[in-house]
Amino acid sequence: MSTLAQADLPAADHAGSAARNIAVIDIGSNSIRMVLFRLEGRALFPMFNEKTMAGLGRGAGETGLLNPEGVAAAIRTLKRFRTLLDAKQVTERHAVATAAVRATTDGPAFVERVREECGLEIRVLSGEEEGRLSAAGVVAGMGDCDGVTGDLGGSSLELTRISGRELGPAISLQVGPLAMLKDNSDQEALRKAIDDALRNAEPVFQGSGPVFYAVGGAWRAFAHLAMAGEDHPLHVLHQFELSRDDVFKYADFAAAQSESSLSSTPGVSSKRAAMLPYAAQLLRRVMKLGKFERVVFSANGLREGVIYAAEPRLYLEGDPLFAAAEAMVSAVSPEPAFGVRLAEWIEPVFETEPEIFSRDRDRVVRAAAARLTDYGVRMHPDHRADLASNQVLFGPLSGISHRERAFLALAIHHRYQGKKPPGEESACRRLLDDEAEGAALRLGLALRLGAALSGRTVELLDHFRLERTPNELVLRVAKGMEDTAVERALHRLDQLAGVMDLKAAVL
Repeated sequence: MSTLAQADLPAADHAGSAARNIAVIDIGSNSIRMVLFRLEGRALFPMFNEKTMAGLGRGAGETGLLNPEGVAAAIRTLKRFRTLLDAKQVTERHAVATAAVRATTDGPAFVERVREECGLEIRVLSGEEEGRLSAAGVVAGMGDCDGVTGDLGGSSLELTRISGRELGPAISLQVGPLAMLKDNSDQEALRKAIDDALRNAEPVFQGSGPVFYAVGGAWRAFAHLAMAGEDHPLHVLHQFELSRDDVFKYADFAAAQSESSLSSTPGVSSKRAAMLPYAAQLLRRVMKLGKFERVVFSANGLREGVIYAAEPRLYLEGDPLFAAAEAMVSAVSPEPAFGVRLAEWIEPVFETEPEIFSRDRDRVVRAAAARLTDYGVRMHPDHRADLASNQVLFGPLSGISHRERAFLALAIHHRYQGKKPPGEESACRRLLDDEAEGAALRLGLALRLGAALSGRTVELLDHFRLERTPNELVLRVAKGMEDTAVERALHRLDQLAGVMDLKAAVL
């Protein structure tokens, strides 16, 4: 296993610099997409996203050439992208091309034409490079992983083993829908062709972890189909999970639906609907042959990996959830470091709390909530709890499961709203059981107490210490600072002690 070497893409010299805008143009077999990202610290936020379904690789398997209509559409699209980037004054640009351009005899001519007519330098990725860059994007968006990433494009599927944050063997297979759906009338023959191709992936599957990380538009469409079927309360694709049995169930469901029925599913476009049954069948075979226990869908992939691979520390170091939370609050908080210190301040109170996710994950989620304590300060006070909670629930956070996201959002609700719960139909409450709701309430009230005592400043917070004994919640006040523990803060101490079945004490 190894990390992605900087040599895979030109190294950047901006490490540790101010926030900056970076554009990535992904020229695939089916679509051409440009995403303009904002890199803030280690957190990457998409700010502008546009694509054209050019179909460059359509028919390439038979002719060995790029689709002429797709080439014309691609040139028009890339000229527009260059004009947009010029207007936005974005100078840091990456353009990469994948299966269709690398596999066709006129691919080099297309690259040269784009350079001359569009002013863009295209890097044509090998299948292994594409897989490893996509895997780097997954790791950057989730943190430690254990299994195999699969990036399904129009023509190919790139599979890469990952363990922790290390990238292992990668392989590219020509099993994308454009490559395989030449004649889909014989489903048994199609299944056999998929299985025959996937046997080449045994070196990647063998000894891998239990999770398959799915990347690509067709698999995102499958995730949206499953969300609709499950009536999942949180319509956020990143880190949506399905068990292997659920993958099989929805693969069968997709195969039984008409194209028009599939395209009526929220999040499934008409062009994706045509390929969805095949993508579902392919995912089913991957899960079966790779013996994976569950699939986790990633919104991150190749485009994010292109950026992170140029600066490997961005995905190898730190926690992606902390990075996103700190970036989100930095623009609104008068003292962003307060949340980091608050996380340390409240932790002694929660060391003996029952586990909600796991001991380690509970600490991480609490620390992320503390970092977001100031997130709602610029919002209208009458609506602050709902607005801040919803923005955390649906916001661009990384490295967090859907249940953890709901827990974090509920804690932020209680940080502003106190003990009053959100409505019964809240996505937070639908994803959490009573025990988790109670833990989120206690966390929110602890954040509320720390904010009130300190005026949200590190200097004043350090004059107080919060301790927990078997029977009491003790607030220790530094000598000479007694007058700063005002009634409002002491009321919040009483509230927190009450929901912990403890007696409040001030010493």
